[in-house]
Amino acid sequence: MLRKRCSAIATLFALGLAAPAAASEKGWDDAGTIAKNALVVAAFAVPAVQEDWDGALQAGGSIGGTILVTQGLKEIFPSRRPDGSDDRSFPSGHTSTSFAAAATLHNRYGWEAGLPAYVVASFVGLSRVEARKHRVGDVLVGAAIGTATGHLITRKANARVQIVPWGDTKSAGIDMTLRF
Repeated sequence: MLRKRCSAIATLFALGLAAPAAASEKGWDDAGTIAKNALVVAAFAVPAVQEDWDGALQAGGSIGGTILVTQGLKEIFPSRRPDGSDDRSFPSGHTSTSFAAAATLHNRYGWEAGLPAYVVASFVGLSRVEARKHRVGDVLVGAAIGTATGHLITRKANARVQIVPWGDTKSAGIDMTLRF
């Protein structure tokens, strides 16, 4: 029942954002930011409502890991934004964060929660291109980063295998945990 309500709310939310976004680049920028923030809240609220504290922790890991990777790539590969405002276009942080939240909801709670979340995340990517903050490639790479991180860090409640990437200033790797 909760999944059906979440699906309906997310779909209506995405459709509702399309009208004000059509007005201007600023409208697209604002609508995309609102949608991104709503997905992040949902990634934490859905587990909290269900008292699934492992799910909330995994959402934090997925979103936090995504932000670290995205910001690192922005530093390594400076790229001028289409609107010329700065050199932090590649990859799209709004998009990567949105897709990390969507992937977390999908991987933890199934397609009923994931599908509407991916619709909203796709809207965020579109909004970044329409607002002239990113090129299509920036958005696609952001979506890939968020989706990969969300699926690597988040596991289903009854999963027996968990894979967690880690890193520090000198090295990086992947930890794998098996439950018997």
